[in-house]
Amino acid sequence: MPKPQVLADTGFFKALADPRDSRHEAARSFLSVFHGGLVTTEAVIVETCFFLTPAQMHHWLSAVADGAVVVGEPDPEAHRRIAALASKYADLDLDYADLSLVRLAETTGLRKILTVDISDFTALRIHARQRFDLVPWDRPRKT
Repeated sequence: MPKPQVLADTGFFKALADPRDSRHEAARSFLSVFHGGLVTTEAVIVETCFFLTPAQMHHWLSAVADGAVVVGEPDPEAHRRIAALASKYADLDLDYADLSLVRLAETTGLRKILTVDISDFTALRIHARQRFDLVPWDRPRKT
């Protein structure tokens, strides 16, 4: 049986890579019980680096290089679709990384996402129809 996969956004990776982040322990805790694969885009990798110290960035990129994250490859139509999404969602002021995750969701069929951008990913739609399934990794679990 294949491992479950979940999309991951910058906020999750930043929390995971930066011990000073208030969500750091929540990200680590999530990964200690999630036995699937994390999938993202190159844009999210780059955006995550922006928030890290040089040492954190080295550790983060080394983990990516070692296969801790599957990085979806853009196809020839990716930029055209991302441009269309930027136009459609212009009122939300989204960034390229978020829009690249919508495109990745459309091409992979993945809907589950680890993000701190709750309002953005609640508004976004996959193929203009399907909602993202926001994984509650940084909120207290109900017992």
